[in-house]
Amino acid sequence: MGDLLAKSDPPERLTAHLAATLEGAAAVRRRVGAIAVPARVAEGLFWPAVCLAALCHDAGKIPYGFQAMLRGRIRSWGERHEVVSLGFLPGLITDERLLVWVATGVATHHRALDGGHSSLVRAYGGASEQEWRDRFEPVPGDVAGELREWLYETAWQAGLTTAPCPDGPLDVIASARRVFDLLLDQWEMPASADEGLTAVLLQGAVTLADHVSSAHSTLDAYQPLGADFRPLLEKAFADRGRNLRPHQTGAAEIDGHLLLRAPTGSGKTEAGLLWAAAQATAITEATGGVPRVFFTLPYLASINAMAVRLGTLLGDETLVGVMHSRAASYHLAAAICPEDGEDAQADAARKAVSRAAATRLFRETVRVGTPYQILRGVLAGPAHAATLIDAANSVFVLDELHAYDPRRLGYIMATAGLWERLGGRVAVLSATLPDALAHLFRDTLRRNVHLVEASAAGAPRRHRLALRDRHLTDPDSVDEIRGRLTRGESVLVVANNVADAQHLFGELAQETEVAYLLHARFRRMDRSAIEAAIAERFGTGRPRRPGLVVATQVMEVSLDVDFDCLFTSAAPLEALLQRFGRVNRVAERPPADVVVHQAAFAPRRGRGEDHADGVYPREPVEAGWVILGRHDGAVVDEGEARLWLDEVYGTAWGQEWHDEVLRHRTEFTDAFLNFAHPFSSRDDLGERFDELFDGTEAVLSSDRDAYKASLGQVPDVRAAGRLLAERFLIPIPFWAAPLTTWEKRLGVRIVEADYDERLGLGEIRGPAAREYQAGEVL
Repeated sequence: MGDLLAKSDPPERLTAHLAATLEGAAAVRRRVGAIAVPARVAEGLFWPAVCLAALCHDAGKIPYGFQAMLRGRIRSWGERHEVVSLGFLPGLITDERLLVWVATGVATHHRALDGGHSSLVRAYGGASEQEWRDRFEPVPGDVAGELREWLYETAWQAGLTTAPCPDGPLDVIASARRVFDLLLDQWEMPASADEGLTAVLLQGAVTLADHVSSAHSTLDAYQPLGADFRPLLEKAFADRGRNLRPHQTGAAEIDGHLLLRAPTGSGKTEAGLLWAAAQATAITEATGGVPRVFFTLPYLASINAMAVRLGTLLGDETLVGVMHSRAASYHLAAAICPEDGEDAQADAARKAVSRAAATRLFRETVRVGTPYQILRGVLAGPAHAATLIDAANSVFVLDELHAYDPRRLGYIMATAGLWERLGGRVAVLSATLPDALAHLFRDTLRRNVHLVEASAAGAPRRHRLALRDRHLTDPDSVDEIRGRLTRGESVLVVANNVADAQHLFGELAQETEVAYLLHARFRRMDRSAIEAAIAERFGTGRPRRPGLVVATQVMEVSLDVDFDCLFTSAAPLEALLQRFGRVNRVAERPPADVVVHQAAFAPRRGRGEDHADGVYPREPVEAGWVILGRHDGAVVDEGEARLWLDEVYGTAWGQEWHDEVLRHRTEFTDAFLNFAHPFSSRDDLGERFDELFDGTEAVLSSDRDAYKASLGQVPDVRAAGRLLAERFLIPIPFWAAPLTTWEKRLGVRIVEADYDERLGLGEIRGPAAREYQAGEVL
């Protein structure tokens, strides 16, 4: 038995891997704690089943064929080892209910049980015992007996079995086939809601334990946002001569879900963190686990900035995981310097890949990312069920959740209901939280939802509103902005689309010594450099310096910057109030000008309903414009501004919005949160999910050779080479994929287009140009 391998690169003994996976399962159990749904369904069997499944999950690697494959004697064995693993369970487990749960975890830790071309039912369902023997044997009987004894002894020492050690010969294949049939009987009929969810959580716990073991990694068992956080924050405030504000202490004293309405610059983030620390402490006391805290934001730049901010606040950046699709790129950008040579770049890439991989293995207990990354757990299956178990008994802070996108809002609300079922607690933080959104969350969540508001009494007035009936790109608008630049002010200009932003930058950049353009269509490395430069020059609390930033919506959320004045295109009121928040941020000056320009309305791509500058639906933008018109020239009362939002959502459009959110909430629940067949393939749902939330990326044809060279820059770590190559990627939405060509050898899309490091993506040329309309939002 000592010669049996579990893995070949590097070689790892089978028993060592099984023991490590059992340790991984115990670590998952300690961190997650008791979960209400499995406790009801499995009646105390859930975590023993997870641990036993982890111990036995790869026992089926003993056939000669599998071992020959690991040693390179044959290219592929062609069978599934987890099916053979089932044969070791009956002698170890005498309780049939526990046997079914353990077998479920063992059989499903790599493949779908049913559905899809690679499912276990398709491969082995209906096969006779002789067919099983022909496909799996030979299995060394003496080694099987020895492994059975080792499994029993290990389980007994871990307190997982009290049954006597089985005696006599072991027919692994016959036993495996009987248990496989038992599994098919168990999951043939639709499961109840709680039973199906429990099954997916079981699958997730086993796969997570296996991943942690295979990576020789660990799970953090410390939550820095716990009972010690409030004293830490109070001391940090005291050192700056400040005290906690009433809405911050109010959030810290809540037990349950939170809706926090507080203006930008009022310490909203700290209030959310104080609430999260209180909830994490309460969950630990109730479940015995170590809750994870997820802090989500809508934009990449704001996520990266928040990760830095949290790491600084906690005194250790390694305590914070960055949880988005470009996490490794974030770590690389933080580590690499422009003057680094290839060796230094390669070393930084290795470290960045390692940090990102640790987060993918759910190491950190504090994570910053997009809601999308957590929502993906509902796809279940071996690839995503671990995300679901990791979300159990956790704390979710949804910062600046935009209400005006009803589809994504409906999906997030549906998933928030699932998080609550799993013992989680949810907070929504917003400077612009309309009552309509608060009502929807109260309707979605079953536990008490507490509303905390920052008092507007005595709050300083930061902004003076001015409206312009002309478009932001109008020559008169450009002249007005130019005048503010010549006076030496710091000016923020926010356009609704990339084309307008590029045009305005071209008109204005020469009017000041320092000018930056920021939008989503830059190469990753260029965008990182631009964001860092903007934060360095215009960061809140820094000496006031003249200059220009022209941007799109990427400037709206959590970028801690401060400008003298703002010129912006009309947009939904939530978006505008966020843009206002980047001006006179801490009210250290008299009210600063925020100038809003009329949008241009037209159908998208020449079809459908009108949108403001091709981005926002017409109705809420026009409703907001009418309200703003009543306050043209006035100083903005941010407490009153919330009432403006309620007026917009009280319109006929607001009722349509409400109904659409509920429709999407139901749609997402039916499509993704129904686990009646928990082990059926969800590949089709995965494709739909990606189309709804994700975009794609492309490399400029002029960067193709550099991209290819970077792929091979770190030959010992392929992922590090790919990361270095990803510096050249430009994000584009899913619908824009036809504007590119797919290069199979490099595994990347290529786009033939103009590009400038200061302007970003320009005119698209070549065959794709026939699909592209000039000025269209990408």
